[in-house]
Amino acid sequence: MAGKMENTINRRDFLKLTGLLPLSLVTPRFMQAPQGQKNVLVIVFDAFSAYNISLYGYSRETTPNIAKLAERSIVYNNHHAGGNFTTSGTASLLTGTHPWTHRAFELNSEVAQSVATHNIFNLFKDHYRIAYTHNSVADILLKQFQNDIDELIPRDQLLLGSYGKFIQTLFMNDEDTATVSWIRNIKSKETGYAYSLFLSHLYQPLQDNLVRNISSQFPRGIPTANYDDGFVLGQAIDEISKRLAVIPQPFLGYFHFLPPHSPYRTSLEFYNKFSKDGIEPVEKPLSAFSHKQDKFDHLRERLEYDEYILHVDEEFGRLYDHLESKGLLENTILILTSDHGELHERGINGHSTAILYEPVIHIPLLIFEPGRKTRLDINTMTSAIDLLPTLLHLTGQTIPEWAEGVILPPFAQIPEDPARKIYVMRASKNKQDQPIAVAASVTMIKGKYKIHYYMDYDDLKKNGQNELICLFDIVADPEELVDLSISHQEIADELLAELKAKLAEVNEPYL
Repeated sequence: MAGKMENTINRRDFLKLTGLLPLSLVTPRFMQAPQGQKNVLVIVFDAFSAYNISLYGYSRETTPNIAKLAERSIVYNNHHAGGNFTTSGTASLLTGTHPWTHRAFELNSEVAQSVATHNIFNLFKDHYRIAYTHNSVADILLKQFQNDIDELIPRDQLLLGSYGKFIQTLFMNDEDTATVSWIRNIKSKETGYAYSLFLSHLYQPLQDNLVRNISSQFPRGIPTANYDDGFVLGQAIDEISKRLAVIPQPFLGYFHFLPPHSPYRTSLEFYNKFSKDGIEPVEKPLSAFSHKQDKFDHLRERLEYDEYILHVDEEFGRLYDHLESKGLLENTILILTSDHGELHERGINGHSTAILYEPVIHIPLLIFEPGRKTRLDINTMTSAIDLLPTLLHLTGQTIPEWAEGVILPPFAQIPEDPARKIYVMRASKNKQDQPIAVAASVTMIKGKYKIHYYMDYDDLKKNGQNELICLFDIVADPEELVDLSISHQEIADELLAELKAKLAEVNEPYL
């Protein structure tokens, strides 16, 4: 009969439909994964440096819970980010490609439209795909990929409730203008007044009451992501844990939490935990890109960062316990990692820097397999771009030709390549459609050697240099204290030639 409605529904449509239903209407009969299909859950803690993690040998015991859980996981001891800040690092993690391929160079940028479908969500079409991030910069990438995501949780949903939020609901189609008007008319500035004195005084008591109880739990202030009203990591963990217990299986979950990213605002439980431990880091020389921070600034920032890591460690432990109690870990590959690291040395705090020393690019990677009861340490040099092909391999899917990573050990069926090169890059001043030529940093690790290459920075030009090369043996000298670029000039020249050849290759389409 003409116009007869089709009575069948494919699995993809079913997953999307159930994702929109009230949770009480989704019955357990539909929640079980098909035989042999595994869930994949990727947990990212932002700016989480392996350098400051006690599991990896750090002097402060910052991760007691993660260390305990690691005894039933695969621990990657030399894992590296794709970039040293959120945009490029997250894009490499989600696409399995280097920054020179995905082209997400600048802060707040997207990957190139020509490769926008080259992402982990698009490849896991047979999974219910759910994602969230506290980080507004990472959220730009998730929104770019949202056509490949069944459930992208709005960023504000897991931030603290705010009386300012209703403006976004009322004026959803004109949020930017509405938010500016709200701030001008309601929220008092530091001067204590707004355009509307009555409304601003009405707003402040309401907002103060909302956060009063929470404030007492965070002595350095409520954690915040940019200019929002803040968040509580534990609340986000709880909400996501509940959601994972009821969504269709198999699922692919990607959850990117802001801690321990600055501002470092740990909970009351860990406040001043390390203030009297007497631990001081290795003294390191200033870099060519130093901000000239005082030594005591480094000590204070590092201490606050380490105490924030304790908070992260506690909350990851709670998440793990919840997943285990619900039986989810019996059929879920759980990943713990980061988008980039953080550093407090050489005259620099944080990661807004050109430099690519280990603290800002060496990140954790733990893989928890269903049924694994013993720890396995992997000491091979690995990269964030390896995670995507590895997860495809573990779920029995085809790895696309465009993926630049390799299957991680111990899962690879082919021998490890001893000549493999690990690249990390920052090119935040370069335009997406132009060659990498302006204020760019690239490091390459090959075997035990790591070469740093910095080009066309104003900080270098002030000293009459257009480029800077450093060489380190990161096996014998993991702190990168002894620059070998002169004493081992032949090795430095050889590695630099290889690195420049690679840059010429990736630049060629854009010349």
